[in-house]
Amino acid sequence: MKSVTVELGQRSYKIDLIDSLPGKRVAEIAHELGRSNHGRCLLVTDSNVGPLYAADTQEALLQVGIEVHTFVFKAGEESKSLETLHAGLDFALNHSIGRKDFVIALGGGVVGDMAGLIASLLHRGIPIIQVPTTLLAQIDSSVGGKTAVNHPTGKNLIGAFWQPCAVVASQAVLTTLDERHVRSGLAEGLKHAIIRSPALFSWMGQHAHELITCSAEETSHLVQQCCQIKASVVADDERDQGIRAILNFGHTLGHGYESAAGYGVLTHGEAISLGMVLAAQISHAFGHASEKIVTSITDALKELGLPHVPFSEHLPTMDAVLDIARSDKKGDGNRISFILIEKLGSPLIRAFDWSQIEEVLSVCQRRALEEEI
Repeated sequence: MKSVTVELGQRSYKIDLIDSLPGKRVAEIAHELGRSNHGRCLLVTDSNVGPLYAADTQEALLQVGIEVHTFVFKAGEESKSLETLHAGLDFALNHSIGRKDFVIALGGGVVGDMAGLIASLLHRGIPIIQVPTTLLAQIDSSVGGKTAVNHPTGKNLIGAFWQPCAVVASQAVLTTLDERHVRSGLAEGLKHAIIRSPALFSWMGQHAHELITCSAEETSHLVQQCCQIKASVVADDERDQGIRAILNFGHTLGHGYESAAGYGVLTHGEAISLGMVLAAQISHAFGHASEKIVTSITDALKELGLPHVPFSEHLPTMDAVLDIARSDKKGDGNRISFILIEKLGSPLIRAFDWSQIEEVLSVCQRRALEEEI
């Protein structure tokens, strides 16, 4: 079993990378934490993942004396809401989940966010074990302690920092992912490579086919490399006050695409792919990145089968994207802290007036239209 440690002092935890289904390892961790022998846990999952993998985890926990209460909500980004949060808290309290109990998040990023926020609020915080079942969640969202729900005005605007006590990333659960959701995870993997590892960026290009088909060896390597990158960034800036912002490369405008299209129309990875192309173009426009860097990022997304044409007529308009992006958590009304790229492995954090971003995007859009003619 391979593992990566997120170094946060007393809150440090391991990300275990395993080949088998996660139930047995989750039960072992619960026992190590002293949560077994007639303890209770809240298992949070969704309507897609629950029927596939909940029984494995439930049975393993029952064998070590843990009473399992399973909260299942409808799969999809639209469930990442205050209404679902309220339902989850009601379910936990009605089933007597107490201060000495714990939460398990079994699912993708939406489940991880929902379960994490429930854990952070119950009795002012109880432990959570993250068990990500999508490539995107294993690479990114299950690590680092960010939990949130969406609001009509924007994505992830209501949340808290609540670190897990462990993460179990199972290769076995990825076998049921469809290709579109595999590619969505690869977008986050590419983002990690762009901001921290030119070697990983090159490796992903060389193994694009194996990654798209979710080959076990290559996928496991990608998850491990990305977890190491994210662990190092989180260890340096746990609460997102400085360098951790580089993990948002492509996300400001990507979240705008995701929300403007309507949650579920674009996957998270598809939306941030578009955001990364625009972030690269903006970096070039402000004189930080060469045109070669823009082309390299665009070509890499194309190779992985991800969206790479941000001004397509089939996508939300740039006005619609910007209207939503202005509510971004990293902004303060007229200004935004924006993540640029200088070269692969060298991100930049710069503050701009929104008017500067809008002007550059207008020029980029005009050039894109001229190239089509």
